[in-house]
Amino acid sequence: MYDQTIENKVFTQGELDQEYEQCAFINCDFTGLYFTDIAFEECTFSTSNFTEVKIKNTAFKQVSFTECKMLGLQFSQCNSFLLELNFDGCQLDYASFYQLNLSNARLEDCSLKDVDFVECKLHKASFSGSDLYAATFEQTDLTQCDFRGAENYSMDPNINQLKGAIFSKDEVLGLLVKYGIKIVV
Repeated sequence: MYDQTIENKVFTQGELDQEYEQCAFINCDFTGLYFTDIAFEECTFSTSNFTEVKIKNTAFKQVSFTECKMLGLQFSQCNSFLLELNFDGCQLDYASFYQLNLSNARLEDCSLKDVDFVECKLHKASFSGSDLYAATFEQTDLTQCDFRGAENYSMDPNINQLKGAIFSKDEVLGLLVKYGIKIVV
């Protein structure tokens, strides 16, 4: 499917095409579907629901999500070739991006609670305004990332690459959590 706008549609299994290029999905419901061997290229998703969606070998090339509900999605199972994802105002709690290259990605104003970023390459990614409560960063490349306005993050500078990362003064204490120290203002 090419250059289509799909609005207010509840998708059922078997109804998805295998390729979408330059398509916009607005207020769509994909609840419980299996995204297997599908290619999305230069597509946008707005105010859509991805609850319990299973991803297997699906390609997301220059894909943006705005205000979508995406709880528990395992992006680590997608096709990583030319992967490019951006999220704005999305609820991505319990998602996994394990070992993916998300350099230059925007994950802004999102809920990223309990998200797995282990061994990700997030060079120059922006987490501006996002809630990273209990998100896991281990052996993660966070060089030149923007954490301004992000909150509730905790990451160990000894096991993550943080050179050039930008943090807000009020939240930078999340880098010291592992030391168990108390800072009194």
